[in-house]
Amino acid sequence: MTAELDEVCLDRATVRYSRAVVGPVSLTFAPGITCLVGANGAGKSTIFRVLAGVQDPTDGTASVPRSRFAGKRSAVGYLPQDQSLPGAATCRQYLEYVAWISGIARRDRSAAVVEALEIADLAERRNSAVRELSGGMRRRLGLAQAIVHDPQVLLLDEPTVGLDPVQRIAMRKVITASSPRRVTVVSTHLVDDVEAMADRVVVLNAGSVVFDGDVDGLIAQTAGDGDRVRRLEDGLTRLMSRAVGA
Repeated sequence: MTAELDEVCLDRATVRYSRAVVGPVSLTFAPGITCLVGANGAGKSTIFRVLAGVQDPTDGTASVPRSRFAGKRSAVGYLPQDQSLPGAATCRQYLEYVAWISGIARRDRSAAVVEALEIADLAERRNSAVRELSGGMRRRLGLAQAIVHDPQVLLLDEPTVGLDPVQRIAMRKVITASSPRRVTVVSTHLVDDVEAMADRVVVLNAGSVVFDGDVDGLIAQTAGDGDRVRRLEDGLTRLMSRAVGA
């Protein structure tokens, strides 16, 4: 991937629902891993849908780069929190379909699918029906579909949910390994994920950004002599639960 990567930007992006508002949010995402953290209902999944182009903001704008490839290959890979998978298809068949709709040329699809399966540690299950996979394997298949077309922007909404500790560590390694060459935005509720992966942390509370900085900066705001993970947990909890504007 070329080192020259356009930034991903939200400029006062706002999404209005009947009883809630997310935003206005202004953020610029550069290559590396940004962990988006917030309680349920804080607006994380809404921001992911806006960045992925699945949902338009009511006000403001969202800008993502065009693909570096000629043709129509998508520049964005997206793993939603709740992903619908075709149970009757095999892993290979599903990824071939995703590669096709993502714009990968026919001559390159087979190699792209093989690589995605290997990265997700599903090579031995390539001919298994999706319905035969465990919950953790399905989540890894979701990661494979998000990266099969080698996107410039990778959006992962709760990628480690449903994974056991060993699988979570493996997932983090995959995400971290490719992060220097693409914009990666990860939402998570797990402090361990933030500590292990985040170059940057954005905390949402009631649809607004209440912190934007690195892990050390977040920990520095927390008084006390606890260990690093405990202080990080305390800081995140305080930010996610305080009254906005307080």
